[in-house]
Amino acid sequence: MTVAVIRFGGSNCDRDAVAALAELDVDAELVWHEDGLPEDTTGIMLPGGFSYGDYLRAGAMAARSPIMNEVREAADEGVPVLGVCNGAQIGSESDLTPGAFTTNESARFQCEHVYLRVENADTPWTDAYEEGEVIQLPIAHGEGRFEISDDKLDELEAEDRVLFRYCDAEGNVDDDANPNGSKHNVAGVLGEHDSVAVLMPHPERAALPDIGPTDGQGVLTGFAE
Repeated sequence: MTVAVIRFGGSNCDRDAVAALAELDVDAELVWHEDGLPEDTTGIMLPGGFSYGDYLRAGAMAARSPIMNEVREAADEGVPVLGVCNGAQIGSESDLTPGAFTTNESARFQCEHVYLRVENADTPWTDAYEEGEVIQLPIAHGEGRFEISDDKLDELEAEDRVLFRYCDAEGNVDDDANPNGSKHNVAGVLGEHDSVAVLMPHPERAALPDIGPTDGQGVLTGFAE
């Protein structure tokens, strides 16, 4: 299998993603967005960074790149797609997943480690965890606040499509554990199919044992599964 890690102008976590996937023996290659998806693509990752300098809105311009039409078609065919940080913004701007990511409540860029509670462990991206398990991943974003209408959020929760929520070390979900003001502490969600997911924290930055904890490996094994 080959995971296409799509590189846009301004992407800066693309090489991190390839290295993290290689640690899990998952073949991955960098794909410049203008080149289109390789024929042997069996997975797609939209990495973090600042595509097009976050001009207009974070992810808005990358979402209009022609390759995203290919990504949507692949997702409809069941190809696993994961968007991380800027990739999550691109995913939501492309209607791969519901809701939107907007300016942090603090109105500041935030770079820190956060705790996440696994809300649904029955997906390719969370199968390595237990429901209710608490993991720790880094965040690095200025527009990470998840927003969605109340009706749509009710629908997401009823369909068990919330993957992670921000929490404290004990798994308690409250305002104090919410780093960016995301609605109901939502940190990651599924698309219409569980093969498509976006999350704001960076699993690829917590996947290499030589440089720190590896709580993020479980998310990336979704491609191997």
